[in-house]
Amino acid sequence: MSNDTDLIKLYSARILALAADMSGLERLAAPSGTAHRRAPLCGSNITVDVALEGGKITGFGQDVKACALGQAAASVVAAHAIGRTRAEIQTAHDQLLAMLRSDGPAPEAPFDELKVLLPARDYKNRHASIMLCLDATLDAIDAASA
Repeated sequence: MSNDTDLIKLYSARILALAADMSGLERLAAPSGTAHRRAPLCGSNITVDVALEGGKITGFGQDVKACALGQAAASVVAAHAIGRTRAEIQTAHDQLLAMLRSDGPAPEAPFDELKVLLPARDYKNRHASIMLCLDATLDAIDAASA
């Protein structure tokens, strides 16, 4: 898949809607942990703040500068991060990575809407941008725990 028609199909109406309706765009005033990640190939980057209590995310904020695919992924993560543990975020991360790289199934609920990114499987240069939010969220949780 490399012609213009295929690329246009990649940016579906649902992906664009998720990117446009991203939540959690306010950085936290007093996060428990913060992390920044950058996708070197495309230049997308994200900063994620988390507040943690009892091992669960109680606050989530992000600053996203990414393509529509990275924004769509960040939108889904932000919509479902509150109340999640590190293990749940790690599971979503591992499932999304397997979906993109190993023909794995879409992530399970509550992150199942990440399946909208399935067409990006054929665009390996977009995978890092898609993974940024989950990568940074894990890093922010680890920073909070350190």
